[in-house]
Amino acid sequence: MKKVKIYVTLKPEVLDPQGKVIMNTLHTLGYKDISEVRASKFFEVTINSDDKKHIKNEIDEICDKVLANPNIETYRFEI
Repeated sequence: MKKVKIYVTLKPEVLDPQGKVIMNTLHTLGYKDISEVRASKFFEVTINSDDKKHIKNEIDEICDKVLANPNIETYRFEI
């Protein structure tokens, strides 16, 4: 059994309105040194396998089909 940490982020060229709102809020609270915020998603998945190749293939498929929009997001994961 393995735990997989999955990070999904917007591609750099995609505008991030949620990140912009967070940045503006931080500026309002006095954190003027913040120049950019990008919002992301984080998932932890426990998989009942010890076969790293199988895990990689299954997590790639899950990310492509469910967790990330390949048009605007990228993902990476750690097993």
